[in-house]
Amino acid sequence: MVVRLAEPEQADRVFHALADATRRDIVRQTMRGEYSVSGLARLYPMSFAAVQKHVAVLEDAGLVTKRRSGREQLVSGNVATVLEAGRLLDQFEALWRDRMDRFGEILAEDPNEGVRQ
Repeated sequence: MVVRLAEPEQADRVFHALADATRRDIVRQTMRGEYSVSGLARLYPMSFAAVQKHVAVLEDAGLVTKRRSGREQLVSGNVATVLEAGRLLDQFEALWRDRMDRFGEILAEDPNEGVRQ
């Protein structure tokens, strides 16, 4: 599943999902390898249901995918969405770097340049 963060609602879902430390860690874990939801639940000091809810938020944001294997639901990180989020953040960084460069140029200008005496 390819997620396009150009849609503001999708970007909101991704960054909302990443705002939580547990969800960020789940993304990290599932980027390293596939986990069952119960396997993920063993990694955190919370209930299975709480981990399921975190996984559901991540899945809705497109940051992880789930597939069934027998009775288990296996969770994998979605590299495409993480890369797309990184590209969006890179765009913001470029915008702010450009603004700071222009600000520096304004400060470097001679205030007397172009003034007649």
